[in-house]
Amino acid sequence: MTTLPARPIPATIAAVVRDGHVLLVRRANPPDENCWAFPGGKIDAGECIEAATARELLEETGVVAEPLHVFDAVDVFDRDDAGALRRHFILIAVLCRWQSGEPVAGDDARDARWIPLADLEGHELATSFGVARLARKAAALTAALDSGSSSGSGLNSGSDSASDSGSDSGSDSCSDSCSDC
Repeated sequence: MTTLPARPIPATIAAVVRDGHVLLVRRANPPDENCWAFPGGKIDAGECIEAATARELLEETGVVAEPLHVFDAVDVFDRDDAGALRRHFILIAVLCRWQSGEPVAGDDARDARWIPLADLEGHELATSFGVARLARKAAALTAALDSGSSSGSGLNSGSDSASDSGSDSGSDSCSDSCSDC
């Protein structure tokens, strides 16, 4: 029997929106193997959220982006086939501004590409839990930043937290989170 970590595992996900597209990776490993998700991963000991986000984004996609703003947090519960909890992740969603590079799958991604936001609405892609909702939120924040209606720079962990995560929070997000997987 596997012993659970005493606490949830903190990880970041990078939300990069450009020209009506969101940068996603097709996961190569469980949880959510073969599902489209935001690039991201575990935060290393002593590593700040901003550095972890930029590092994971570069490792998984080859894209360089500036982390701007923490805009959500999502609980993800990884369960085995019998439903027993294996791991509990807290994914910290960070809005990032693209700087350079085009996506190339690396690290633990099978594929990496710019996905039209409209494709997420029609469920044409098998995605991890909450991807469409977070992509819409990231697109709205990016549009606000581009129009100059928000401050724009600097990591801000206090302005929009998991309390605004809607129906996605508190749900098991891995074992049966991937639509059509």
